[in-house]
Amino acid sequence: MALSFCGNKSNAYSVTKGVLNNPCFVDALNLVPHVFLLFITFPILFIGWGSQSSKVQIHHNTWLHFPGHNMRWILTFLLLLVHVCEFSEGIVCNMVMGTNHLHLFMPAFMGFVAATTSVIYYHNIETSNFPKLLLVLFIYWVLAFITKSIKLWKFAEDKDASQYLRLYITALLVILYGLLMAVEINVIRVRKYVFFANPQKVKPPEDLQDLGVRFLQPFVNLLSKATYWWMNPLIVGAHKRPIELKKIGKLPIAMRALTNYLRLKDAYEDQRTPEDPDRSPSIWRSMYRAFGRPILLSSTFRYLADLLGFAGPLCISGIVEQLNCEKDPVGNNTMVNNYLMSSSDLLENSSILAVLLFLALILQRTFLQASYYVTIETGINMRGALLAMIYNKILRLSTSNMSMGEMTLGQINNLVAIETNQLMWFLFLCPNLWAMPVQIVMGIILLRHFMGSSALVGASVIVLLAPVQYLIATKLADTQKITLEHSTDRVKKTTEILKGIKLLKLYAWENIFCDSVEETRGKELTSLRTFAFYTSMSIFMNAAIPIAAVLATFVTYHILNDKGPSPSQAFAALSLFHILVTPLFLLSTVVRFAVKALVSVQKLGEFLQSDEIGDDSWRNGDISVSFEAGKKHMGMVTINRKQPIRYQMDNYEQPTRRQMRPSETEDVAVKVTGGSFTWGNNLLTLSDINIRIPTGQLTMIVGQVGCGKSSLLLAMLGEMQAIEGGVYWSNSPSFVLCYRFNRNSVAYAAQKSWLLNATVEENITFGSPFNKQRYKAVIDACSLQPDIDLLPFGDQTEIGERGINLSGGQRQRICVARALYQNTNIVFLDDPFSALDIHLSDHLMQEGILKFLQDDKRTVVLVTHKLQYLIHADWIIAMKDGTVLREGTLKDIQTHDVELYDHWKTLMNRQDQELEKDIQQDSQTTLERKTLRRAFYSREAKNQIDDEDEEEEAEEEDDDNFSTTTNRRSKIPWKVCWCYLSSGGFFMVFLMIFSKLLKHSVIVAIDYWLANWTSKISNRQDSYSLLVFIILCAAGITLCLITSLTVEFLGLSAATNLHHNLLNKIIHAPIRFFDITPLGQILNRFSADTNIIDQHIPSTLESLTRSTLLCLSGIGVIASITPIFLVALVPLAVAFYFIQKYFRVASKDLQDLDDSTQLPLLCHFSETAEGLTTIRAFRHEARFKQRMLELTDTNNTAYLFLSAANRWLEVRTDYLGAVIVLAAAAASIWSFHYGLHPGGLVGLGLTYALTVTNYLNWVVRNLADLEVQMAAVKKVNSFLSTESENYEGSMDASQVPENWPQDGEIKIQGLCVRYDPMLKPVLKHVNAYIKPGQKVGICGRTGSGKSSLSLAFFNMVDVFEGKIIIDGIDICKLPLQTLRSRLSIILQDPVLFSGSIRFNLDPEKMCTDDRLWEALEIAQLKNMVKALPGGLDAVVTEGGENFSVGQRQLFCLARAFVRKSSIFIMDEATASIDMATENILQKVVMTAFADRTVVTIAHRVSSILDAEQVLVFSSGILVESDSGPNLLAQEESLFSVLVRTHK
Repeated sequence: MALSFCGNKSNAYSVTKGVLNNPCFVDALNLVPHVFLLFITFPILFIGWGSQSSKVQIHHNTWLHFPGHNMRWILTFLLLLVHVCEFSEGIVCNMVMGTNHLHLFMPAFMGFVAATTSVIYYHNIETSNFPKLLLVLFIYWVLAFITKSIKLWKFAEDKDASQYLRLYITALLVILYGLLMAVEINVIRVRKYVFFANPQKVKPPEDLQDLGVRFLQPFVNLLSKATYWWMNPLIVGAHKRPIELKKIGKLPIAMRALTNYLRLKDAYEDQRTPEDPDRSPSIWRSMYRAFGRPILLSSTFRYLADLLGFAGPLCISGIVEQLNCEKDPVGNNTMVNNYLMSSSDLLENSSILAVLLFLALILQRTFLQASYYVTIETGINMRGALLAMIYNKILRLSTSNMSMGEMTLGQINNLVAIETNQLMWFLFLCPNLWAMPVQIVMGIILLRHFMGSSALVGASVIVLLAPVQYLIATKLADTQKITLEHSTDRVKKTTEILKGIKLLKLYAWENIFCDSVEETRGKELTSLRTFAFYTSMSIFMNAAIPIAAVLATFVTYHILNDKGPSPSQAFAALSLFHILVTPLFLLSTVVRFAVKALVSVQKLGEFLQSDEIGDDSWRNGDISVSFEAGKKHMGMVTINRKQPIRYQMDNYEQPTRRQMRPSETEDVAVKVTGGSFTWGNNLLTLSDINIRIPTGQLTMIVGQVGCGKSSLLLAMLGEMQAIEGGVYWSNSPSFVLCYRFNRNSVAYAAQKSWLLNATVEENITFGSPFNKQRYKAVIDACSLQPDIDLLPFGDQTEIGERGINLSGGQRQRICVARALYQNTNIVFLDDPFSALDIHLSDHLMQEGILKFLQDDKRTVVLVTHKLQYLIHADWIIAMKDGTVLREGTLKDIQTHDVELYDHWKTLMNRQDQELEKDIQQDSQTTLERKTLRRAFYSREAKNQIDDEDEEEEAEEEDDDNFSTTTNRRSKIPWKVCWCYLSSGGFFMVFLMIFSKLLKHSVIVAIDYWLANWTSKISNRQDSYSLLVFIILCAAGITLCLITSLTVEFLGLSAATNLHHNLLNKIIHAPIRFFDITPLGQILNRFSADTNIIDQHIPSTLESLTRSTLLCLSGIGVIASITPIFLVALVPLAVAFYFIQKYFRVASKDLQDLDDSTQLPLLCHFSETAEGLTTIRAFRHEARFKQRMLELTDTNNTAYLFLSAANRWLEVRTDYLGAVIVLAAAAASIWSFHYGLHPGGLVGLGLTYALTVTNYLNWVVRNLADLEVQMAAVKKVNSFLSTESENYEGSMDASQVPENWPQDGEIKIQGLCVRYDPMLKPVLKHVNAYIKPGQKVGICGRTGSGKSSLSLAFFNMVDVFEGKIIIDGIDICKLPLQTLRSRLSIILQDPVLFSGSIRFNLDPEKMCTDDRLWEALEIAQLKNMVKALPGGLDAVVTEGGENFSVGQRQLFCLARAFVRKSSIFIMDEATASIDMATENILQKVVMTAFADRTVVTIAHRVSSILDAEQVLVFSSGILVESDSGPNLLAQEESLFSVLVRTHK
């Protein structure tokens, strides 16, 4: 058939009625503007004129938007859509005509090409900022508008034209061209690039001038926004190197926490009217005012997406109907033999319907993802604002709130970690609340249209089962709560075991404690079982409801109409039911979140209304960024401002700095007159306070414990409520009342030391500039250098909550150092000596306070109990019972209050005596340093090995080329997955795979049967078909139940086995394992990783298998109906492979970033709440707020990128899905025209194609999630390969005599010991003999091998040469349980477990009460325990915190005595107790253990002077062995040297 523009009819080119009356000529005229545009723009686009453009030096090529940018993109998209319709209509008309008429579709095609070119051209001009070239587009729109208007005018002249589709298409095009012309005129008006003398200069948005901003969603063009095209470099680049924080940069200003906080705060404060200032503002209203608009926008997108979603069923119905009754269109040939069609004619063409279905799917998915993105972004913004609001409130909380327990740390942490997240999630789901009911109603109306009243039966099945789903959802939440409680309990017990593992092993109690954990785990597993059951019920309901609804509908239809539905009805109804189930399933979740959100808002409201500290103080440092500045960047459009935000951030809430030194004439720094202060419970803590603090002098506050010394400091700092009187600070010229506010920063060291999660240096400098000389002086004054030298990275070591645990004394000295370092006039020190020994106290007093601070002429207020320092005081305040007893110099008090002075004198004498005692013994500090050294010494070897490994890895990575790195990062961890599945048991794995495959086969069979049944006409077979259909549906529902249960219980079985194996492996691991593995790392396996394995992996696995099988069965069905579809599938599969490969790697990195940035944020909140008084005393609120905003923004950036990456994936998989639908439809129509199958199967294929679209992205998302979650299994597995201790031994337990060891004779022969085969020996060729009942002392310098010998007795270390023989038996041959249960030891650190006193003394429950009381009496504890409620059953809290260190050590002694072993080892047992308790211990050992062999590893050499035998070690070698007096007699002996140097 020849191609000709106007067709082959003779009158086709006739112009006798006028040129414009020939439609072909009018169409040719319409081609002119399109050809003009292509002719002009192509050379410009291809020459690449970017080089001479006026681009600003900037890293983004998407930085500038001309006015009407978004409007232009929307209009262009609409234009393209209308051109597609015009082209389709032209093609259909052409097919009806006898000959080819190019003019029917050629202009439409050219129009489409021109519109596409126009938007590409515009994008290039915009990014190059060369607006003059827009003139081309302006001319194009004008020409196109004119030519289309002529066509419309000619159409309108025809009176029958109104019934034809082409008229409406032309009218739409005229409107669109007109609007685009208006947009172009507007650009000329605003930018003045032509026809004006002064064109407007434009700078890029401020955000994009900052090279750190990488989140480009607000700045890119509409197409990139909709498809997340700007994310491509990040996601593809993740393969080459992991995504780091640096790579994701900063947030745009409009999304930063500060901007959103200002917005929310304003909405919150606006509700307080002058008439009613105390009215509590509504948080809901504030959130609506601040974030309502984006939620409305998101809801609009959501409605559009939901309505477009119904195009699927309608188009399927149309296509199947058309294919079943293909008919010839009847037309009208009014205008010169041109066939014109009505809109109904167009919609009756199956090919057109397929294209419409494709377009509807693309649009629906784009709108849906846009809706998701907007809600998520708004949710993140709102969370940032709420966090800032909570933080501001925390900084203003009255101290009494915290101390009186009205507002606990736990509650604050919950607000930050849980309530804000609940609200964020509610916001994510909130558009569903109003979109879902509309979706459900629409769905039911359409069902009624297709299936008549029988549809209502099916719909009612869905609606009636929705409450059941809600019930299951609430049950799930309750069960999760119970599981969490058991889980917390289990982790607590595990923590105790790990902390006391050394003791448990030495006493052979590991199995008893292991059973206790297993018991708690049993309870946890019971609730996990319930959790698994409800989860599987939820999954089952979701899968079975559509089957049940379809069954009910079709059975009813058959009963009412006595025949089955037609294929078009059946498959439209089928896809409608699939659409309906989702909102109903989600509705229960949304309602649950809504309820949670209500509770969260209530908690938040109560918190924001709680008491604050003196309000005026806050005004001083309120946000100095004006609200107007904040308002400018509220919307998505960024307005340029004169001053970049960073400058404003610098002065954000900075308190006003005054001059550092008060003028010389003022002699009083602080004055309190007639002060009465309370903590807020109406009980006066301090009353009638009249004091003055002289400037530049040392004031000491003394008094008994609990007399209000610390409260007085806090009252001066304004932390207490003043009932009367006030505090005056002398930093204003006139001495006016300035209670709490208008004071300068005060360096304050609280009684309870408070550290930041930061390095030692950052803790000391605390935000002040670093001055090396000053820093060094402070370190020396606080004797911190020796401690810093022990830390792995010196003063750059992280300390604090997440860092290294320091002892009380070390923490306190860092806090004092912080106070000394600050350059403030006034220093408050609250009992800085409490945790320090006498040497350090003296040094700190002399070097720190008297020298460093006094030389600087700083005003020092010191609270202390050490009265010997009173002689240094310039001014003394003596307190008693909350009032000031005396005030003055020491001389004044000596003269005027002799009684008080004498009382002090007697106390001082007592302290001096203690001081003498102290000097004889090793100081507490030495002990603390020893503990610290031990903590790192044991890790050194591990670190060396690790470092070597890391170096090797680094070298490998350097050698690697790009491809192998990519492979390594994108590989799915199949090995780990298999390991997880095999933990669940092979039978369960088989059952899961088999039932899953069977279920999906049955579901396919149901739909296949439906297709066949609906395609038949005979009634006799109808009832038979119905019966088979019912049986298949019943089988499908049953299999849904079985599969959902098998997956969940497979997961449960795996979780049970993994935890059981992990616990047994860890608890039986050698002690060396615990030395080199940080406690936190082991605990993580039992807490976070176990939680993932318990609760997250099963549901992800279920979702992954379900979505994968749905997609595969869908593709399989389409391919079996139309094999030609496989041709299209190949490129689609390749595209899908690359999308998932890139996404998984990027998603994992972003997930890690999100997790790693969350913890510092939560820690910052909790540490702020803990250190409130210190932060406020230092006046550092602004700095801490700034830090909080930075941490929030960092976390929000990671989260935003993660959600944008998810959208990136979903848009791509959705578009792939749409192409699959188009390919399936095209293949079906093509096959049908060649008579390859009946129409019913077309419906089946298309319904499955739609299902594939829905589930493709879930395959990838679940795969990515599973990959991240499998890391938990991998970590647990790495511990499962740990070697256990050899518990068996070569002797059988039955061969060991019952009463062994009876005599307590010990022979050590050629003993060589090491901690690990990789390490050097710690004991070398030791030979010794200990007689039965002998009292032996072992001593030596630190690291000489003393403690290693004690561990060798218990076979806890690697004895690689020589042996220890106890009562004739080589201990290495004994089973460990037998050996360790027959010896007794007291360790240096007293370990008590939570439970009762009875449990701590005898966890094996082997002893009578009398024996326990006897042991307590020997340990001098009987009277104390008797006085406790419950006696032996009295409670011991975690770690024995409710007893003093000395008492805990005595309990350990009693525990050792209960065992009645003939060999008793004391490993530096007196190191952490005072002299008095030590004397008791020594006495007990001499009397109670008179007949036993006692080996004492001496910490204080003085304690073993009288020992019958002393073994002196040096560098792992036994150098001396004799009785104590004999060794002392030899002046040259190492023992004598040790005694002389007190080492």
